Amino acid sequence: MSSPAPRGSLFVVSAPSGGGKTSLTLAAIERLQAGGRPIGFSVSYTTRAPRSGEQDGVHYHFVDEARFREMIEAGELLEHAEVFGNRYGTGRGVTEAALEAGRDLVLDIDWQGWHQVRAAAGGDAVGIFILPPSAAELERRLRSRGQDSDEVIAGRMAQARAEMAHCREYDYLIVNDDFDRAVDELDCILRARALRTAAQDARHAGQIAGLLAPEAPKQ
Repeated sequence: MSSPAPRGSLFVVSAPSGGGKTSLTLAAIERLQAGGRPIGFSVSYTTRAPRSGEQDGVHYHFVDEARFREMIEAGELLEHAEVFGNRYGTGRGVTEAALEAGRDLVLDIDWQGWHQVRAAAGGDAVGIFILPPSAAELERRLRSRGQDSDEVIAGRMAQARAEMAHCREYDYLIVNDDFDRAVDELDCILRARALRTAAQDARHAGQIAGLLAPEAPKQ
């Protein structure tokens, strides 16, 4: 009889716009999934309208303002925030079900969401903050998109500094200077969590019990 799957882990990954969070996290998750690790992004709830190509339940759970407020009042959200006039939140029930089934979840949220998750989940949550190598490089990345005016770029840089001021409130910091190295570092953090004693004890209960069993007396 196989041992039950150990409880999954909850990871929160935050970074300022232009920090490279999405690319890094996707690369690390794809690497782990290729090795058979049950891990993926958490699908958030949002009140914003779907964009072209987005599917309900895949990219987001799309709900209206009234339903979102009901979820808040009923305590159905692990964390929630308002960003540029739209609400975003992480479902408590679906998150708990995934973790109990042994699946790891990655939440792509800001420092305010991390504070809420840490308060709700305690030691079950791991916070990772991704920093750019310098302010100059961050501005270069933002400008390379070619979509924003100087005024918008200045606003984004001010917002980024405000977000980065909270980096020491996380468990881990990664400086995204070299992409491949940063992926390796994120991969190490995600892998190490599964090697905690409690997780390994659940995963290899029979094997460990056999190793620790008293030696049978020789006839």
